[in-house]
Amino acid sequence: MKPRPSQPSDPTAAIERLLASGRHAEAFEEARTALSRAPRSLAALVAMARALLALGRLDEVSETIDRGLVLSPREQRLRLLKAVVEHRLGRTDAAIERLQALRAEHAGEDAEATLALAEMLHRAARHDELRALLAEGGAWRKDERAALHAARVLARSDRSGGLAEFERIARTARGAPLKRIAGFEAVRMLDADGRHREAFELARATHAATTPTFDVGGLESDLMEQLRWIERRGAAFRPTLPPVEGCALVVGMPRSGTTLLEQMLDRHPAICGIGEYEGVGAMRDELVSLGAWPAQLHALSRGECERLRAAYLRGALARRRDGASCTFDKTLQAWRSLPAVAAVLGGASLVRIVRDPRDIAVSMFLSNFHPQSWGFTASLEAIRRMIALERRVVPVAFEALGLRKVDIVYEELVESPERELRRVLEALGVPFDPCVLSPEANRRTVLTLSHEQVRRPINRSSIGRWRNYEFAFGPEWDALS
Repeated sequence: MKPRPSQPSDPTAAIERLLASGRHAEAFEEARTALSRAPRSLAALVAMARALLALGRLDEVSETIDRGLVLSPREQRLRLLKAVVEHRLGRTDAAIERLQALRAEHAGEDAEATLALAEMLHRAARHDELRALLAEGGAWRKDERAALHAARVLARSDRSGGLAEFERIARTARGAPLKRIAGFEAVRMLDADGRHREAFELARATHAATTPTFDVGGLESDLMEQLRWIERRGAAFRPTLPPVEGCALVVGMPRSGTTLLEQMLDRHPAICGIGEYEGVGAMRDELVSLGAWPAQLHALSRGECERLRAAYLRGALARRRDGASCTFDKTLQAWRSLPAVAAVLGGASLVRIVRDPRDIAVSMFLSNFHPQSWGFTASLEAIRRMIALERRVVPVAFEALGLRKVDIVYEELVESPERELRRVLEALGVPFDPCVLSPEANRRTVLTLSHEQVRRPINRSSIGRWRNYEFAFGPEWDALS
């Protein structure tokens, strides 16, 4: 008698362990292996979707979810993930409706669906709905993550009580992500209240408790290798493809004013901000896998460049609203990927934005960046080294690679927004429209760390903020100013 074929094991638990430890690439490889063995396994499809979501590859997440929903249209985990992706793509109203439907069914994922719904309501500034959701109660309130949303609601009516609750969660939470989120919520409130020493010390403690060891040297080595390639090959480099059309990207460090700039440009009827689209990062990953990054970029075939461009544009255009002719990518990766942009997206309009380096540093250090991807933000010294490299590499890349660009300074954008936006719009090839001067009227959900600031009219409150933390800066910063 022949033995029965073994059933594929559920890979979800192992992949979740990898994701929880920040080993996202390994989780992806495990999921890919599981899917190759069982292409119709719902467990493998869910695992792959989770791994891709952790890597920020939203287009591939959507494709994976849709494959699973064809097999099982009522699969709760996939429907929950679909709502999360919709939210990340800026379709928050649709995501909220999907989660509300899931909750109405009292499915097994009800607690996770409710927690995801609470986060979306917070991001969308739908505060009354979040308060009502908390008032409903239910089993989800027993999850320690629910306390974060309760603290957010409390802080709107009782600021000191909300702050105390954030600090309590930061001290006692079992999970590092929750500890980190609550800690930086408290940091933000302390900073706004003028309690700068306390804000700085809490930020330092939160970084220490939740940020794993980060290889700053590896990031520096990559940038220096790019610089050597640019200096050796850049002047002779010629893209193999014709100029790309209707495509613009920001080139700037995190917290340099990129969200404000995107919110302003997105108000223009011809321009659609597509958020921190993962396309440039995926492009870099593919170039690494081809063995081309960065030393062999000049050897890329036309076919490889066409494939990479098509992949980038497929995702960008899927995010572009009807009626717009230009996408504006607020990627945080372009400044350290300019040779890739030159090879694949030659002709794109690049908007470089710079800001006082100490203001950038304070904003980074006091903010909750992803601890694995942006671990250098846990140290002012590491931040200084990154800013110094950005200011060394980017101008050389622009000149040597012949990239189309316009330079703006955050402080000048705030002081003279019409003058600066006219220059940007001219570079993008669209006429001036006064609506770009009212970014606070933009109703799209902002998923970046600036999601609250950009709901206010343009103001000078962030200029010179570093002086509140002057005690943290030494003379080594003077060379960057």
